[in-house]
Amino acid sequence: MPPRPAGRALAHAAALAAATAAAAALLGAAGLPSPTLFAGLLTGLADALLVRRPPSLPRGTGTAAQAVVGVTIGTLVQLSTLRALGEHWLPVLLVTLGTLALSLGTGALLGRHRDVDAVTGAFALVAGGASGLVVIARQLGADERVVAVVQYVRVLVVVLSLPVVLHVAFGVRGHAAAGATAGGPAWAGLLLVAGCGVAGRRLGRAAHLPAASLLGPLLLAAALSLSGLAGQARVPAPLEALAYALIGLQVGLRFTRASLASVARVLPAALALIVVGVLGSAGLAVLLSAATGLPLLDTYLATTPGGLYAVLAAAVGSGADATFVLSVQVLRLLVMLLAAPVLARALAGGGLRRRRGPPPPAGPSR
Repeated sequence: MPPRPAGRALAHAAALAAATAAAAALLGAAGLPSPTLFAGLLTGLADALLVRRPPSLPRGTGTAAQAVVGVTIGTLVQLSTLRALGEHWLPVLLVTLGTLALSLGTGALLGRHRDVDAVTGAFALVAGGASGLVVIARQLGADERVVAVVQYVRVLVVVLSLPVVLHVAFGVRGHAAAGATAGGPAWAGLLLVAGCGVAGRRLGRAAHLPAASLLGPLLLAAALSLSGLAGQARVPAPLEALAYALIGLQVGLRFTRASLASVARVLPAALALIVVGVLGSAGLAVLLSAATGLPLLDTYLATTPGGLYAVLAAAVGSGADATFVLSVQVLRLLVMLLAAPVLARALAGGGLRRRRGPPPPAGPSR
C-alpha cells in the first residue's frame, strides 16, 4: 500500500532535516562560516533541483526565523561595546558611512550585470549583516537567491583571507577559537525571543517599519539590552542555528535550474567586486588608524567587511583590542541593516531598478 500524502510529506521533511543537520556538521567541522545557513541553502537547492514538486516550508516559519535572527543581532548591542567607541566615535562613524558608500558603489556595478537588477546588486554586496540581509532581501524587492550566494561568498573570502593577511602584514601566526558569549539560562533566552518576537513585530508593523519581522524584534531586543532589562539572556545556540537553517532552506527551495544558471553567471563579476570591497575596507582601516592613532591591526579587524565571529577570534588571539573591534563591527552591522530598506526604496522608486520581464515565481517551477 503506497504511503499517504501526509506520510510522504513527513518523511520528506525528516529527510530534509537530517540532510541539513549532516551538511551543517560537515561545514562546521571544516571551519566554514554560517554553517547552518549555508547547509540549509545547499539542501534546499538540491531538493528543488531533484524533486519534481519540492515542498514549501510551513506558513509562519520564515516569520519566526526572522524574529530569532533579529533578537540575536539586537542582543549584540550593549553599553560596553558603545563605550568602547569613546572619543573616536566621529572617525568610526565616517568610516562606517564610507563602507556603506563602498558597498553601494560595488553593488551598483554588479547591478549593471544582465542577470542582476540594481536592488539585488546593492543587497548582494552590502558589507555586513549577511544573514539579516538574506532574510529581508525578498521582502524589499531583491532576488534573495542571488543575495544569499553572493553574501556567503563575500563572508567566505573574508574568513579565508583573514589568517593570510594577519600572518603576512602583521606577523600574527595564529589565533584562538572564538569563545561562546556568556549568557543566562536557556529559559530566559527563549522568553526574550518570544517576547521580542511577538511584541517587536507588532510594534514594527505599527510603526510601518519595512521588514518588520526582523527589524522590529531587533530594535526591541537592542533597547532591552541597552537598558539592562534583558539581563544576561541570549538566544539559545540551537534555536539560533535552527533559525539560520530554516532561512537557508527557504531560499534554497526557491531555486530552479534557470535561476541557478543565472547565479553562476553572476559569480565571476561578484567575486571581483568582493575583492574590490575588501581592499577598499583595508584602505578605510588605514585612514581610521591615522585619524585615531590606534594600531593598524585594531582598525583592520574593526573594518573587515564580514565574518564577525572569525574576526573577534582573531582579535582575541592576536592581542588586538577586541572590545573596540566588536563595537565598530556591531555599529556597521546595524547601519547596514537599517539602511537597507531605505536603499531598496530609493533604488526602486528612483527608476534605477531595471526590469527585465515579470518577477520570478514564488516557488520552483519546471
